[in-house]
Amino acid sequence: MVTQGVGGMAASIPKTHWARTIDGACIAYQDLGEGPVTLVVIHGWVSHLEIYWEQPRFARFMRRLSKNMRVLHFDKRGVGMSDRLGGSPGLEVQMDDVRAVMDSAGVERAVVFGWGSCGPALATVFAATHPDRAVALCLDGWLSERRTDDFPWGFTQEELEEEIATLCAHWGDEDHVLEFAHVGWGDAPEVAPFDDPSFLQWCARFARCAATPASYEIFERMWYETDVRDVTPAVHVPTLILSKVGDGDTNRGVARYNAELIAEARLVDVPGIAMVAWVEDPEPYVRAIERFIESVQHEEAELDRMLATVLFTDIVGSTDKACNVGDACWKELLKKHNATARALLARYRGTEVKATGDGFLATFDGPARAVRCAQGICAAVKPLGLEVRAGCHTGEIELMGADVGGIAVHIGARVGALARPSEVLVSSTVKDLVAGSGLVFEDRGEHELKGVPDPWHLYAVAS
Repeated sequence: MVTQGVGGMAASIPKTHWARTIDGACIAYQDLGEGPVTLVVIHGWVSHLEIYWEQPRFARFMRRLSKNMRVLHFDKRGVGMSDRLGGSPGLEVQMDDVRAVMDSAGVERAVVFGWGSCGPALATVFAATHPDRAVALCLDGWLSERRTDDFPWGFTQEELEEEIATLCAHWGDEDHVLEFAHVGWGDAPEVAPFDDPSFLQWCARFARCAATPASYEIFERMWYETDVRDVTPAVHVPTLILSKVGDGDTNRGVARYNAELIAEARLVDVPGIAMVAWVEDPEPYVRAIERFIESVQHEEAELDRMLATVLFTDIVGSTDKACNVGDACWKELLKKHNATARALLARYRGTEVKATGDGFLATFDGPARAVRCAQGICAAVKPLGLEVRAGCHTGEIELMGADVGGIAVHIGARVGALARPSEVLVSSTVKDLVAGSGLVFEDRGEHELKGVPDPWHLYAVAS
């Protein structure tokens, strides 16, 4: 344990470890406390594990949180003490990072707690995609940041640009630290001592160490474009939504909205007015989390449902091609096609569900990998004189032995059938989940999908 402090206040800092991810990045994390349950904390916005501990309020919160539980918390890739490896890491990369932290700490299953402006979104998709790793889900904050007709609490593009311009112009500058403090901690002097020079000094140091202005802007734009609301029906782990009773109409409205999105989520009011989880008295807040965990420990059951991205591929004009080249040649072509597709499925960590005669149905735990795999298959079979169409959709699937079923599978099949030769077509759900991945899309408009209620907006992946 290392001891440091700000303004004369000392805090005992837990040892920082690094988890090695599947792509070789290092994710900084800390492991503190003991207990029968592990809580994985996904911080909102930017973070820095060790600078956090220089703030007495944070130290007080984490000590109370880890009193009866083992707690893992980490710096997301690109901020704090974790690797900064070019570009913005998409949602599925960050899910891999959560798994890497759990694996490094030897934790098979944990309660996942996300707070702030991006923590809840990542925690929610992780719990939906990996129900085998998530005991339960705790949320305090935002699943989406964009203002839409059905989400009036979000921010407009103009408001986003104003915030980015304000913060980037004076990021970490002690002479302009109030702008940073008000964005990060709200406007209530009761919860953030804006007249305390040591607090403002810490805010400026935190900003400088947690991120650069450029990385802050990249992450802010990525999370603004990310919308996970469409995948919330696939959350089947017990879920707690925390709402501070004095936290204004906006944040309380967001909490109630989140509770309506996730089936059987428990909305619990706790005292307080701060939008940051750790700045006020931690006792009622943490006790609410503990009571929730206690209530679900006896309710655990393995579920046969999970969130996944389904990929359908299909050889264009396969019947005509078979007739033109003859049975023997077609059999050889199909063999080469299948070997190529399977190699790419393995490369992008897809799971082959079944071959469909002249195509494949596969599942992925990340939508960007599914899309890139589809692109790879389309390109790789062209030298064989074949063209493939592909479709992707992310949603809840039912595990049926070696097969999968459910409405998400039907949607994926219908999307794939509408794709043009050598085209990868995706649902709007996939497009909303891959912000920051570098994928570019062309609007293909709304379509009625046979046997599927309501029209669906589809997008083609640009070359």
